[in-house]
Amino acid sequence: MDATDDKVNLTGNIPTESSRPIRLGDAMISRPHICGFFNSHDDEFRVAIPFILEGLKKGEKAFHTVDPKRYDAHLQQLASAGLDVPTLLESRQLEVHDWNEMHLRDGLFDESRTLAGWEQIGKQAKKDGFPLIRFVTHMEWALEDRPGVGDLLEYEARANYLWLRFKGPFNPVICAYDLTKFAGDVVIDVMRTHPLVIVGGVIHENPFFVPPDEFLRELRERRGSG
Repeated sequence: MDATDDKVNLTGNIPTESSRPIRLGDAMISRPHICGFFNSHDDEFRVAIPFILEGLKKGEKAFHTVDPKRYDAHLQQLASAGLDVPTLLESRQLEVHDWNEMHLRDGLFDESRTLAGWEQIGKQAKKDGFPLIRFVTHMEWALEDRPGVGDLLEYEARANYLWLRFKGPFNPVICAYDLTKFAGDVVIDVMRTHPLVIVGGVIHENPFFVPPDEFLRELRERRGSG
């Protein structure tokens, strides 16, 4: 399914009066597609845990995608923050998946399949009675030696069609990038695909954000197919 299809209805554009306020640190989140740059998992966790806890307290769903090698460590970090992880997992208010289940199914990355998957997760959560989902996604899957991972930038740009298209309450996503692992030129381009960015533990409106149509056109020109 194409990410721009009219049936895509996971999220909103700008919060309406009916939206629940969503905070990250001292700031209100105005748009749902957020890029977080961190120097370690502990650094990321310190920023993300208040965001995660706020959502759970409001009865929202938490959906995390992590490195399969860190699955158990991630659950332990959540438990260390005071979460009753077994109960949350059993009720499905918390779901933690490794990126082989979400991004690299069948050993490859398919951006259309992945974007369609997020839409289905949103629909199912709504059916299950959760008002919103808060996503946290660790992005080092894009460094795996797998077919399709080179489409990372196109995927992040196209994700804006899903996360920014409609008005109303939105499901925020933090795309967490480890600065110690990604090259500088990739970090710059990744930043340009997100309207909000977390740097130094603080969320900012991103003045370098490029709308997806424009960014995708630029990618085509780089590849010599524009």
